[in-house]
Amino acid sequence: MTRVLFVCMGNICRSPTAEAVLRDFAQREAGVALEVDSAGTHGYHTGDAPDERSIAAARRRGFDLGTLRARVVETADFERFDLVLAMDVAVLERLRELAPGQRADRVQLFLDFAPGLGRRDVPDPYYGGAAGFEEVLDLVEVGARGLLAALAARS
Repeated sequence: MTRVLFVCMGNICRSPTAEAVLRDFAQREAGVALEVDSAGTHGYHTGDAPDERSIAAARRRGFDLGTLRARVVETADFERFDLVLAMDVAVLERLRELAPGQRADRVQLFLDFAPGLGRRDVPDPYYGGAAGFEEVLDLVEVGARGLLAALAARS
């Protein structure tokens, strides 16, 4: 079983969305055994549910974020997870600072699994409107399918 951790800044928008989408795709479409979780680099929202706008946008597409709760990435996560996927380059840099040297290779940029998008970052929708949350879902869905294809090719 592959263990995947998605990380954004506050763990209430992008990374919980990616967690729910990948879990759903792995079960429904790929039949792949994955352990999926999410975390943030900052503890602003520790213990909180995802942003209501994330929950609503995900629900419209059939994804459930309602039971997820924000947490901060921990040193132990770099041991526990096979892939620690950053939602943007700033988070990637922070994760590389936090990762123990022997585990730095587990840290990657999520959208590197979707090279056809021509983007590296999943933009943070927190300070914008509803369209930003839809864009996050669009990017995450493509990235999740690319990630599943890469994992299938490895096995």
